Amino acid sequence: MFGGCQIPLIKKLLKSFAAKGRPQRADPVDPRLLGPEVHGLSPVQVSKGARQVVKSLADAGYCADLVGGCVRDLFLDKRPKDFDVVTDASPEEVRQVFPRSRIVGRRFRIVHVRAGREVIEVSTYRAGNEDEAEREDSAKNKFGRILRDNVFGTRDQDVHRRDFTVNALYYDINTNTVVDYMRGLDDIEAGRLRFIGDPLTRINEDPVRMLRAVRFKAKLGLSLDSDLEDLCRNHARLIRHVPPARLFDEVLKLFHSGHGVEAFWLLREFGLLAELFPEAARSYGEKDLDPNTGIVLKGLHNTDLRISQRKPVIAAFLFACVFWRAVRLQCDQQEEKRRNHPQILQRAAFDVLGRETQRVMIPRRVSTVVVEIWDMQSRLETRRPRMIEKLLEHRRFRAAYDFLLLRSESGELDPRLATWWTDIQECDQPSRQKMIKELGSSGSPRKRRKRPRRSKSPNGNV
Repeated sequence: MFGGCQIPLIKKLLKSFAAKGRPQRADPVDPRLLGPEVHGLSPVQVSKGARQVVKSLADAGYCADLVGGCVRDLFLDKRPKDFDVVTDASPEEVRQVFPRSRIVGRRFRIVHVRAGREVIEVSTYRAGNEDEAEREDSAKNKFGRILRDNVFGTRDQDVHRRDFTVNALYYDINTNTVVDYMRGLDDIEAGRLRFIGDPLTRINEDPVRMLRAVRFKAKLGLSLDSDLEDLCRNHARLIRHVPPARLFDEVLKLFHSGHGVEAFWLLREFGLLAELFPEAARSYGEKDLDPNTGIVLKGLHNTDLRISQRKPVIAAFLFACVFWRAVRLQCDQQEEKRRNHPQILQRAAFDVLGRETQRVMIPRRVSTVVVEIWDMQSRLETRRPRMIEKLLEHRRFRAAYDFLLLRSESGELDPRLATWWTDIQECDQPSRQKMIKELGSSGSPRKRRKRPRRSKSPNGNV
């Protein structure tokens, strides 16, 4: 074994025979072992929680490495968002080491281990694409898509279950050694993204890998081979076979990566945007795809900017931008006097979201906020004096106001309306009351017409 897994051979053999689902054969591999003088990494770059998890597994007699995006990002001098650990311990054995952990997932069973404020994802080495992977525990459908992948194996086999070479670097912090099976470090230095194995087979196994390729190209600036780009274009329809709930998480990773604008253009270029959001993609016109007038592009740019400034972002604001044009087009099909009616907008919102969630399942906790952002637009436009204070205190006011700004910047609204709402937030209370009073006297909000009182007859009847 490599990288500090110094467990007696007999013990390892006994464990491999005893563990359920563990293959007893490993593929011949020729990994490169890189010491600190070559890779230049240090365990202090790893979060405290991840170091604790690795140490606890090693103390219990198991191998444990960091793998995937965290190692890749360390080589790219980027701060990893989280640290993933891979081990030869089964999920049940990991739970024995960390009693307060929990096993999650059906397709890939992993363990979430809480270490202080961190949640470390611990997975077990999985078997590669050899005969064992065809067993029931690693079932594939008729298209070659992996439905379950819980056949456990060794690190030499696990590397073949990774998607890209840059994600197949194993970092053993106990010995400060990096194991590079697929020359992933060479690809990082060359700035390229390559699949491990046959690209079409890997995409068939899991079509989400196309979205991951887009994300890495947008976020990390890695180049894709032209054949791989063509492969994504020609097989974008495979995204339809991915569970909608899973696609929601992948879309958030794409658009909340800090490079959402670039990801949007790549999705559109590869035909993936139309598969994820078919109605929204069809609704975009020339103005929507213009960075100066498109609400969706302005919204993504605003999100990228907030992420770069480490400010919070919400998924609802993103989806409000993505689906707005489709909702407005449905409203515009109504009569002129009704198209801006709140009930018409709500009906269109639920119709569009209902259709789009057949591809990307947007949780109710998110879709509810999306509708609230849209619903508040008419109230912000109307500016009824008696409602101003309540609107300013509304829990969705900030998101609705930000959306109003985007609509103003795109030319959809009079900029003076956005300026008014900006000013009333920044002024003191006396000035605010004066602005509201002036709004009422100007006749901007339409007054309700009183019904004429019907006079009573002398005998008291109406």
